[in-house]
Amino acid sequence: RENKRRGVKMKQIEHERLRLMVFKSALELGKKVDEHLLEMYGLDKNEYTFILPLKENFFSDGHQKVEIMDTVRGKDVFCLTDIGNCSVTYNMRGFTNHMSPNDWIMELKDGIGACNCHTRSINIITPLLYAGRQHRRKTRENLMCGMMLHELEEMSGMKSFITFDAHDPGVEHALHKTEFDNFFATNVILEEFINNLPQEELEHLAFIAPDNGAVGRRDVYLNSFNSAAIDREAGSFIKKRDYNTLVDGKYPVIEHQYSGSSDLTGYTAIVSDDMISSGGSMFDVMEELKKRDVKKIYLFVTYALFANGIEKFDEYYEKGMFDGIYTTNLSYIPKEYQEKPWLHVCDCSKLLAEIIYNIHNDKSISSILRDKSYPVKLLEKKFQTQEKK
Repeated sequence: RENKRRGVKMKQIEHERLRLMVFKSALELGKKVDEHLLEMYGLDKNEYTFILPLKENFFSDGHQKVEIMDTVRGKDVFCLTDIGNCSVTYNMRGFTNHMSPNDWIMELKDGIGACNCHTRSINIITPLLYAGRQHRRKTRENLMCGMMLHELEEMSGMKSFITFDAHDPGVEHALHKTEFDNFFATNVILEEFINNLPQEELEHLAFIAPDNGAVGRRDVYLNSFNSAAIDREAGSFIKKRDYNTLVDGKYPVIEHQYSGSSDLTGYTAIVSDDMISSGGSMFDVMEELKKRDVKKIYLFVTYALFANGIEKFDEYYEKGMFDGIYTTNLSYIPKEYQEKPWLHVCDCSKLLAEIIYNIHNDKSISSILRDKSYPVKLLEKKFQTQEKK
C-alpha cells in the first residue's frame, strides 16, 4: 500500500500495527514525528511512512468530511491535531473562514468515526488542550474541556489521551476508562536555552511566576537548575484585579505585585508559564523586573499563541525589555514570527515520537514524564567545558 508525501509515493509498513492519523492542522509536526519513528524502526524515511493517507473535504455549506484512504483494521492509530492552528481556511457560502478550535475538534471526531470501530486502539494527541482554560465552573457556564474528553471517550473507546502542559491536569477526572498523559517540554526547552547562553548568564538565575497559577511551573524550572554552581532566587507576581469592571470578558489587572527577593541586580530572570495568549501580563512583568535591575529576561512558554500579534513584542525587544522567548512547535506559529531574533522555537517532534513508540509498544513512559536530572547534567557539562578552556 502506498501513500504520498512531498510528491513521492510512500509505502505503508504492512507488518507493523502503528499508524498516524495526522490532520492538516499538525501536518508539519506530524511529518517530523513520522521521520523519527521510521528511524527508531530502522526504516528508510524516503520509502516508508506511518502516516495514513487522508482526504479532508470541506463543503460550501460549511460541513466537512474525513476519508481514510487505507485500511486501519487491527491498527493502533494515533490521531494528531493542533487545535491552535488558525492558518487553514475553507469556503462557506462565498465567505473564507479560518478553522477554529471547535472546527478542529469536530474534524477529529469525524476522523475517529471514519475508523468505523475497525482499529485495535485509538490514541488521541492534542498537545494544546481544547478549552484547557475552561477547567472549572465559576458562573452559569459549561465545563467545555471535561465535556470534550468525556465525549471522545464515549464515542471512540480511546486507549489514551495525550497532551502537553495542561492548564489544569485535574481535567483528567472527566475520563474513567482512558489513560490521560500530561507531558512537559521542560527538558527540550532547557537544552536549547542552556546551549545558547554563555556561562556568566547562567550563574545567577531568578525564577519568576507571572501569577499564582504559574508557581508550579516556576518550581519545576527552579529545581531543574539544582546545581551548586548556580545562585538561584525565586519570586512571583500577584495580580490585583478590578472586579467592578468587565473588559472583553475579563476583569482588568490593576497591578502586578511582586513577592520575592528585593535585590535582583545582575540576575538573569526566567519567567515561565504555560502559554502566551495576548501577552498583556508578560509586558507588565517585564517592566516590574526591569525596575529591579535584572540583567536579562527570558520567557519560557509551551505555547506562544500571540493572539494579538507580535508588534508589541517587537517594540519591547527593541527597547531592551526582554532578551528572548523560548517556546515549542507543539502548536502553530506563523513562519514570519519564527524568523524573529527573539523567538526560539524548540522542536518537540522527537519527544513526541518517543511517547508514541513507548505507548504503542507497551513500554513504560515514567522516564519521559519524570526525567528531571537532564538539565543539571547539561549545566555541569557546560561549566566543566568552560573551566578547561
